[in-house]
Amino acid sequence: MPRFTLSLIAVSLLSTAAATAYPITVTDDTGRRVTLAREPMRIVAMLPSHTETLFAIGAGGKLVGVDVYSNYPAAVAKISKVGSGFEPNIEAIVALRPDLVLVDEGSSSRLAEKLIAAGLTVYGGSAQTYNEVFGKIAVLGKLTNRETNATRLITSLRSELNTLQASVAGLPKVSTYFEVDPTPYAAGPGSFIGALVSKAGGVNILSASLGDFPKISPELVVGASPQVIVGADLADVKARSGWNTIRAVSTGRVYKPTSEQGDTLSRPGPRLPDALRALIRFLHPEAKVAAK
Repeated sequence: MPRFTLSLIAVSLLSTAAATAYPITVTDDTGRRVTLAREPMRIVAMLPSHTETLFAIGAGGKLVGVDVYSNYPAAVAKISKVGSGFEPNIEAIVALRPDLVLVDEGSSSRLAEKLIAAGLTVYGGSAQTYNEVFGKIAVLGKLTNRETNATRLITSLRSELNTLQASVAGLPKVSTYFEVDPTPYAAGPGSFIGALVSKAGGVNILSASLGDFPKISPELVVGASPQVIVGADLADVKARSGWNTIRAVSTGRVYKPTSEQGDTLSRPGPRLPDALRALIRFLHPEAKVAAK
């Protein structure tokens, strides 16, 4: 598509993103209707991806509390830490008097119930798939009266991701296993990580029917013998029964992301391009990838 056409589309998208008219009601990922009577000025985010998104759309100044894992951008260091979704500090959250609390839709369900019982407004939801990342950015933009910024961010992210994907176009596909943890839980092709693996020129060894983040049998990985393993340490993998026969292990193509790479790869938010860059370097080190 011609570049000027893309520009016109972007301008059109931005022009339709008006200021949020309160009160608004949205349905979160638990099916609960969440109503905001006015623009929230005091927000607690219990997911790093939500924290990063709020900063990226210009709403970071509204944050009065974040979870203990939120560590980006640098400004987040000055914000009060209120535990995690699994071990929240309910008293600290309530004491901050937030007019909106963002939690996930799964492990934090009991947290949401307690906060709602305390009279707080809670939105439960997180992105699991690639397209849901952009949907969540749009929702947070709407909730915080930053719709124009959210639309601009979505347009920018999609453009950057498409450019990165183009850098591996035509290169051989690489069979890939992405380990989430050594239990082993893995990233399936339908997850946002799985989509990034595909865009990086990889072919996921897992079937989509297993789910987005399934717990799998180690024998499945051994039988598939992927060319690349991401998310594990080579020495640890070599010690697993039968895994020394896997192509990725025998060739040394087992990659343990750095702490920063691990954050970008595990957080469905505005640093998706950084995650894709990391994956391209693991799967196709010969590709010419534009610097950040």
